[in-house]
Amino acid sequence: MAAGQQLVVATDTLVESVHFPAQASAEQVATRALCVNLSDMAAMGARPKWFTMALTIPTAMANDHWFEGFSRGLAQVSREFNIALVGGDTTAGPLTISITLLAELPIGQALQRDGAGAGDAVYVTGTLGDGAAALDLITRKCVTVKNSKRLLTRFYSPQPQIEAGIKLRTIASACIDISDGLIADLGHICQASGVCANLDSKLLPVHLDLLEAWPQQYLRWALAGGDDYQLCFTVPQGHRQAVDLWIESGELNAALVGQLRPSDNTGDLITVDGRSITDFDRGFDHFSR
Repeated sequence: MAAGQQLVVATDTLVESVHFPAQASAEQVATRALCVNLSDMAAMGARPKWFTMALTIPTAMANDHWFEGFSRGLAQVSREFNIALVGGDTTAGPLTISITLLAELPIGQALQRDGAGAGDAVYVTGTLGDGAAALDLITRKCVTVKNSKRLLTRFYSPQPQIEAGIKLRTIASACIDISDGLIADLGHICQASGVCANLDSKLLPVHLDLLEAWPQQYLRWALAGGDDYQLCFTVPQGHRQAVDLWIESGELNAALVGQLRPSDNTGDLITVDGRSITDFDRGFDHFSR
């Protein structure tokens, strides 16, 4: 490891029929597993370097064809982000992939969840709701969407925002990746930082695909659908001009979506258009089923 750098580590586990559909191909399983783990590194502003993997696979699936597809998907993402597999294990059982990523970043520059303050602006990268729309497309198989390939790619190969996270290291006051839904994940920042947030639904970046094919669902998915793996980050007023210039020049694909406010002890960490949200709209809960 280079001088002046610190090591950061993150582990993520994906389980068949929970984090990816049972009908997903081996290549799709591999790309999704590695990409969603890389998203954790993006949220810290870290540069990924190495990873280990523990693969549990049913005996009936353990054949050359499956392993070739899985290896192809893993190699594709590894090459794109210049990371190396350095160890792991393989066992028999229900299909489960656990990946531990190791990354570097300058000492003291890690983006965290607890640095946000009242008055900070809330931004998100990319577009929201794509992950939930893709899952609906996969499970229902009956929705006509003009660009279904884009949505399926967003689900099985979400693009980790590594470069955006690195760019935000010294600008953002807090950052998190959007895995469980914007409301749920921004709520983690608010809870850690002791603030509340108001989101403006009119500012949420949503792709035209969703607006046309799911006019009734797109807003809920953008707020609470999850599986987007974009970044939600907060910016103090003193740095907003720099971020807005990056967005205007195309250096950063992001949009302003709200603002933080002091904690009011009402229990509502997040409001949307100034209104309280219901428990149904809070996003994915890993232990709710």
